[in-house]
Amino acid sequence: MKTTKLMMSAAVAATLFLASCGPKDADIQKAVQAKEASGITVAVTKGAVTLTGEVPDDAAKATAEEVAKAEKGVKSVANDLTVKPVVAPVVIAEDTVLQKNVADAIKDFPTVKADVKDGVVTLTGELKKASLITLMQHLSALKPKKIDNKLTIK
Repeated sequence: MKTTKLMMSAAVAATLFLASCGPKDADIQKAVQAKEASGITVAVTKGAVTLTGEVPDDAAKATAEEVAKAEKGVKSVANDLTVKPVVAPVVIAEDTVLQKNVADAIKDFPTVKADVKDGVVTLTGELKKASLITLMQHLSALKPKKIDNKLTIK
């Protein structure tokens, strides 16, 4: 009878011990990683989840954190995800607009000629070195596809 009580006590103690142990870090990592979007790396240490990688926007970052927090055994979440920067589209002026604006930009430089074709401004003629930076800044502001500088610099 003493042996039976001792065995039952040991069984109860073992059950309580195992029940108090939460999921293992590897199990948590596997479960969270399976639910996260591609490009997100999940690391788990003592129930603390760290998310790293790149996501398209703030909403995806917040969702990833919520998914990790909802997993059983997770004690905390460090959301180290970065949001991809938004790249503004390159705007190239149309040739007709560019031709008019280039003509206005070079009017103060009588020895410079400019030709515009397919967004490319080709410069020919002569120019003093001190004036080159000013001219190039004016032309760049007009948003050409390219400035082909064939000027002779004096």
